[in-house]
Amino acid sequence: MKYTITTGDCADISTDCLVVGVYAGSKLTPSAIAVDQAAGGLLKRLAKRGDIEGESGHTLLVPCEDHLRAPRLLVVGLGDADQLDADEFLAVVRSAATALQRTGATNAAVTLAEAKVKQRDLGDRTRIIVEAFAVSRYRFDRLKSKKSKSKNRTLSKIVLPVKEKSSVAAVRRSVREGEAVSSGVQLARDLANLPGNICTPSYLAEQARKLQRSHQLKVSILSEPQMRSLKMGSLLSVTRGSREPAKLIIMEYRGGAKSSPPVVLVGKGLTFDAGGISLKPAGKMDEMKYDMCGGASVFGTLLATAELKLPLNVIGIVPSCENLPDGAANKPGDIVKSMSGQTIEILNTDAEGRLILCDALTYAKRFKPDAIIDIATLTGACVIALGDPASGLFSNNEQLAKGLLEAGESSGDRAWRLPLWKQYQKQLNSPFADIANIGGRGGGAITAACFLSRFTDNLNWAHLDIAGTAYHSGNKKGATGRPVGLLTQFLIQRSRN
Repeated sequence: MKYTITTGDCADISTDCLVVGVYAGSKLTPSAIAVDQAAGGLLKRLAKRGDIEGESGHTLLVPCEDHLRAPRLLVVGLGDADQLDADEFLAVVRSAATALQRTGATNAAVTLAEAKVKQRDLGDRTRIIVEAFAVSRYRFDRLKSKKSKSKNRTLSKIVLPVKEKSSVAAVRRSVREGEAVSSGVQLARDLANLPGNICTPSYLAEQARKLQRSHQLKVSILSEPQMRSLKMGSLLSVTRGSREPAKLIIMEYRGGAKSSPPVVLVGKGLTFDAGGISLKPAGKMDEMKYDMCGGASVFGTLLATAELKLPLNVIGIVPSCENLPDGAANKPGDIVKSMSGQTIEILNTDAEGRLILCDALTYAKRFKPDAIIDIATLTGACVIALGDPASGLFSNNEQLAKGLLEAGESSGDRAWRLPLWKQYQKQLNSPFADIANIGGRGGGAITAACFLSRFTDNLNWAHLDIAGTAYHSGNKKGATGRPVGLLTQFLIQRSRN
């Protein structure tokens, strides 16, 4: 999508479709007033007839080539002017984007950023528009033999009218940020939506190489023999049941001072998780291709960071393998030794994500990070606790947790903090090893985070459980690209401090 910023009168813009907002009670926005005057009171007549009421998300397409330079006018309801918040505004913009896609317009002028939204300035509103329109255009049909014919007339250009010239720089920055986040989200969604027979650990490693070539990242790929020499017994135990070789993918973005300690992102990269010997039920097992969404979000965030050229150092680490049943696979009761030297009793082979993450977290210490964040579709318990509005957040550092929560609120990609109290740690006690890999039914998301915390001594660490937010199930099955928005916003905020 190409974005153009203009300070001219919106009624004079030559475009396939002009988009204006109307509040509840048929109260016109400034751009709607300008259009109404240019069109000889058209909007007021429509309001008087009851065609325009301003109901939130309601859209009305009006032919108007006799009055404006735009042959179509899309009127979008904004709801109650005093109640419009960021969530509602996002829903309104998505509704407008969907309606626009149906018009056949290849370009449009969108004035919705002038709406008054609680705690959101013009730049924030612009970024919401950019990201919402990117989502509306997303299609994953690369594996279909017949593509959608509608792509011949896809919306490809948006004009953003701005009232004040002094606001242009802020709007331009917001467009740039929105485009970078959208690129990262699309990459994460594309990787996650690929089936497990295509998106293997080796395929992910090759995608990292492509990022190295296109965005000047430093990329290293560790093979199983190299991981064995590092004594990553926990990670390697998970991959024993698979014919696909495991990979430890390291991507380095160096935009800060050489001496500046990096932020390290560690993403779970299970390209398919059948549960191992603790085999999952057959229903929805196809969705276990999404068990690498944490790793996909690291790819997406690194891409967004590189496109924005943020002045900080970011390391992405993705431990990637498959978890399948086999004669060589982990068995319940097996004890493995992690890179940290701690021994782990594997009581459930389907609690494998923590087994690969713990060795990756230990490996990450060599970068001497200022902060380390792991991201994983780790537990069904987190889905039960929080559903899909928010990712679960756990942290041993108040400032780090606060920064992530604020980034979630700002980006609309929210997280909710859950406890890491010592009382939960005892659930991981094992009579035969240093730690068990599960802690029973109670507090499953918390005990999983407690497990990871055992490998983060002396680190400013946070864990994001994205099991409920990374993808949709059922008829709407598909990756969401979360939490690329949250992570990128966190890095943007950090780069400004």
